[in-house]
Amino acid sequence: MEGLAIVSPKDRVWNDISSAPFDSDVELAVIDDDGPHALVFPCRRIRRGWIDAETLKRVEVHPTHWRAWIPAAADSLGGE
Repeated sequence: MEGLAIVSPKDRVWNDISSAPFDSDVELAVIDDDGPHALVFPCRRIRRGWIDAETLKRVEVHPTHWRAWIPAAADSLGGE
C-alpha cells in the first residue's frame, strides 16, 4: 500500500465552503434542481471560483460545502 495515505474519519466531514483551501484537490457539495449532491470529480479553489482539478477547466458551480478529495483507489481501502 505504498503511496496511499491513511484517511482519518474526521477528514470525511463536510466543511463550510468559506473554509475551503486554495490549490488543493477537494470534493464539493452543491445544491441544484435535483437537490444536494457531491460532484464526482476533484475540484480546486482558485481566486475567482473553481476549476476541475484534472482538466484545469473552470467549473461554474456554487458549492455549499467541501471535504478532502479521496481518490477511488483509497476509497476501496476503507473510505466511504
